[in-house]
Amino acid sequence: MNQSFQAVQAKAAQPPSVLNAWRAAHGPAKIKNAFENGTRSSLTIDEISNLISSGSASYAGPSVTPDTAMRVSAVYACVALISGAISTLPLPVYQRTATSRERVDHPYFWLLNEQPDPEYSAAVFWEYMVSSRLFYGDCFAEIVRPSYRSSRVSGFKAHHPLRVMPFRDSEGGVIYRVTPTTGARYVLAPADMIHVPSLGFDGLTSPSPITYAAKQAIGTSLATAEQNARFFSNGARPDFALKTAANMSEDQAKMLRNTWASRHQGAANSHMPAILTGGLEIEKLSFTAADTQILETAGWNLEEICRVLGVPPFMVGSTEKTTSWGSGVANMGQGFVKFTLLRDLKKFEQEINRKCWPIREKYFVEFDVSGIERGDLKSENEALRISLGRAGEPAWQTVNEVRRFKLLPPVEGGDVLNTGLPPATAATPPEPPAA
Repeated sequence: MNQSFQAVQAKAAQPPSVLNAWRAAHGPAKIKNAFENGTRSSLTIDEISNLISSGSASYAGPSVTPDTAMRVSAVYACVALISGAISTLPLPVYQRTATSRERVDHPYFWLLNEQPDPEYSAAVFWEYMVSSRLFYGDCFAEIVRPSYRSSRVSGFKAHHPLRVMPFRDSEGGVIYRVTPTTGARYVLAPADMIHVPSLGFDGLTSPSPITYAAKQAIGTSLATAEQNARFFSNGARPDFALKTAANMSEDQAKMLRNTWASRHQGAANSHMPAILTGGLEIEKLSFTAADTQILETAGWNLEEICRVLGVPPFMVGSTEKTTSWGSGVANMGQGFVKFTLLRDLKKFEQEINRKCWPIREKYFVEFDVSGIERGDLKSENEALRISLGRAGEPAWQTVNEVRRFKLLPPVEGGDVLNTGLPPATAATPPEPPAA
């Protein structure tokens, strides 16, 4: 009797077969093998090609990297607009119900909307993630858990894209090798990493939109800015030559060149009158700023960069085409959300939903874009008046729902929906027959 009871106890103390299988696939042994197989001192041909192509020079001359691209005002404005807009959007947590969904108070709400990491706020986290995807093609955030046995999320830690290297192990699965700023390298399973790629994703990484698709436009913008700066540093004068019919020695020509540069070069000396003696004449050798069509080139570069990043030019200061998406603020906001932000929002939502909650819990997150799509005050009040029902029309919102939308406290009797029907009257008893 005691022996059989001890055998049952020993069998109950052993982990179940399902947990053993999960540990074999995601536990320390699996991670250790992947780290040993994936850690290497040499790079593959694809990795070397990506590193070289990301920093290669454009046809215009300047090298286009994420750091040099930030110097172009159009790139800076587009990235700041997209990442700033997403970082300000609320990310509420919902729960699926039998007929619809309902907003719930979940512990992950604080992580996603206030503080995912003790070192920075949620707005900084989302802005960093979106800008990393635009500059490098991929963005990575480690899902911090109490232990590898737990599925609960205790935080999110963003990593620089150059410090994360996805690779495939011997079984074909994806493993992420992380090189932190301090400490030893380590590897993570896909369940512990938020990875949002860009267009051109090959299963591991994706090319940078800025250094791949917009490289020539950014390189031309850098070259144009340098040309303008040098043009004005020379006193806003084109290149020219001093010509004379007399023969000059090398020393005389050098002395004349140095004397002219010391007296007439630079913006401060651009208006100094030139006195030519000895039969000297000035001959222009290059085009002026107007002849090289610098303004037209700058406008083309701006449109090309905006086209790659999906931002309308009028939203970054170019006022030539302000009616492309309608004349109202609501139309512009709806178009920006639909054609630009939505492709990033859906990627983040699906990545968080599939890695933070099991399917059986029925939780999910969805960005609230109503603040961006909201129009002017007059149009908004008219829409709310229609939702409450007017002129006998049935309503589809209650007073308290509208007040909650306007961040106002509820009122008594505000949960009754106006159906548009006249109130029911009590039935009157029939009059007694006459005597």
